[in-house]
Amino acid sequence: MTQILVIDDEESIRGLLKITLTHKGYEVLTAEDGEKGIDVFMQERPPLVLTDIKMPGIDGIEVLRRIKEINPDTEVIVITAHGDMESAIQSLQLGASDFIIKPLIDNVLSIALKRAEQRLEARRKIKETTKEIGERYEFEGKLIHHSIDGIIAADNQGKIITFNQGAKRIFGCSKDEVIGKMDIGSFYPPMIAEEIQQGLQHNGLINKLDKMMHNWQETFVLGKDGHKIPVRFSGTILHRNGKVIGSVGFFHDLREIKRLQQELINSERLTAIGQTVTSLAHYMKNIVTALEGGIYVVNRGIKKGDNSKFNTGWEMVERNIGKLSGLVLDLLSFSKERHPEYKSFSPNVIADEVCELMSYQAQESGIEIVRNFDPTIGEVAIDPKGIHRSLLDLVSNGVDACMSDEDEDKKHEVRVTTRRESDGAITFQVSDNGCGMEELVRNQIFMSFFSTKGSKGTGLGLLVTHKIVKEHGGTISVDSQPGKGSTFTIRLPPEHQG
Repeated sequence: MTQILVIDDEESIRGLLKITLTHKGYEVLTAEDGEKGIDVFMQERPPLVLTDIKMPGIDGIEVLRRIKEINPDTEVIVITAHGDMESAIQSLQLGASDFIIKPLIDNVLSIALKRAEQRLEARRKIKETTKEIGERYEFEGKLIHHSIDGIIAADNQGKIITFNQGAKRIFGCSKDEVIGKMDIGSFYPPMIAEEIQQGLQHNGLINKLDKMMHNWQETFVLGKDGHKIPVRFSGTILHRNGKVIGSVGFFHDLREIKRLQQELINSERLTAIGQTVTSLAHYMKNIVTALEGGIYVVNRGIKKGDNSKFNTGWEMVERNIGKLSGLVLDLLSFSKERHPEYKSFSPNVIADEVCELMSYQAQESGIEIVRNFDPTIGEVAIDPKGIHRSLLDLVSNGVDACMSDEDEDKKHEVRVTTRRESDGAITFQVSDNGCGMEELVRNQIFMSFFSTKGSKGTGLGLLVTHKIVKEHGGTISVDSQPGKGSTFTIRLPPEHQG
């Protein structure tokens, strides 16, 4: 029976995984945190480890790093939450075999385990082969042939002399079609192939190219039928005694990783769709508040016979009824990858509309909304609907933070700032002097469905805002201190601005 160590701070998940993995024929060891997990690993040395990333104390990334230091051949599969793509990719860079997402799906777990066992089996075969083969060059030939990665070696003319099974799986060509008949230009990315060909022809470039080509880089190659294949590539010029003798390239197939990344994104969106009712409530709360404000202005205009006030209020009502009718379409579009609909529009107009929408609720609670707009911004290429949605969520959260502040003597305000940076980027900033946030909360606010408002919040608002900003190629950050308030900053790059 193959041993597998399960490290997770949730007892229910450890129990479920133990039952599932035992049924699959594994001998299961468990640990409730990273420290104990490393202790168990040191004692038992299991070939497979399944660890959660988010754990108190030593997290899964540190567990992975330490295990790889102890035994680089151990296959480590990490468990990550929805949306935590950064940690998942970091774990792969540190040598993780795979990552799977919560909630755990049996067939996804089975695929990850199968891939890990294939790697273990490949290592076992290599070790067995080492014992059986006495001649060094024969062993090296088999090592190259059975490598999971594609390996292509060429002579000093660029003609291919080695084309292993990994390369065959990636490119779809047999070695009989390739060896001695094709050159590296048929398989390498064009710019890299050109650089290597120059290195093969000019010994003076050896040191420069050798240093440059050693590093792994993500790129695309073309398969036999012409389709693009994502790979991680590393290669180098080979030389002996200062003389070029050939080159070698290594190709790590990223198709499965890319598929899992897309599955993670799609799963997150499907989860959001499953929370339709709560997400509707979150956004509709802002629209209903604005409608109430418009109705209030209309009634005041009617009572005072003030047509100007009546028209202003009615425009607010019409505008927000339009937003309400478009909400269903917005939710449907959220289930798919969305590209911003760029228009020439003023950031100040968007920010002013948001302030106007929230002014009634803020005034009712004794909170002042302060406008601090850059008059030199003008119009830029921007997605007005997406940015309006993001700012409205941030201003609404700022008002809620002021209402939740225990300091009743404080003069609460939410300040909305627009600014054009020296590099052409556009910055939106929403600051409040409300209750603020602890560091633990700050680190989780952009995670799926995390909310500081208990049953009153869905946790979807900042998730959607973060998604919209990323679709613009921008960034969103937060600075907050308990009792002093929070500042959210959206920075949009200048690439799309006219």
